[in-house]
Amino acid sequence: MEKKLPKTLGALVTPAAVRGRRVRLMFQDEARFGRMVRIRRCWAPAPLRPVVANGYEREFVYVYGAVSPCDGQLDWMICQKMNTARMSEYLAQVQQAHADEFIVMVVDGASSHVSKELVVPENIRLLRLPPYAPELNPQEHVWDEIREKEFPNRVFADLASVTRQLKQGLPRLAADTQRLRSITAWPWIVSLNLNAH
Repeated sequence: MEKKLPKTLGALVTPAAVRGRRVRLMFQDEARFGRMVRIRRCWAPAPLRPVVANGYEREFVYVYGAVSPCDGQLDWMICQKMNTARMSEYLAQVQQAHADEFIVMVVDGASSHVSKELVVPENIRLLRLPPYAPELNPQEHVWDEIREKEFPNRVFADLASVTRQLKQGLPRLAADTQRLRSITAWPWIVSLNLNAH
């Protein structure tokens, strides 16, 4: 993808499609957050040994997210299901947030991203990652950051508590554009030419 992306972008980012708008490159992914505890290492003074409760409830809430590595902007949406209708809603939300821009959104091969029922706004073009290549998507690192900072070693009494934590943690991370850039602005991404050809 790193080698093919400039040529692929050149085919997408044409003057006819862009029509003078600023081009925004986004990397999108979905994640689920739930009541199952993510055990993490933690520090404690000797001779204490930390004790962490564990939970095995398989209840989840889903988050759609897309990061713009060049400026460290994060767009996200929390929902109860992950399907084509929710993806269409998310794309509409992103379109409204960036109505004056032309967006190239890199997505994986999830069925909801290739469905004929998916509604893609006029100013968004979807660009698929190669199969089985999540390491090329910096949004994966955003999920890792949220899990590490907001969810380590915590047991939630109910799914509403998980949602509340996401509603606190996602805006906190989104406000820290410098941290998002440090996580996602990989050299091969920021070196791309996003001008219409």
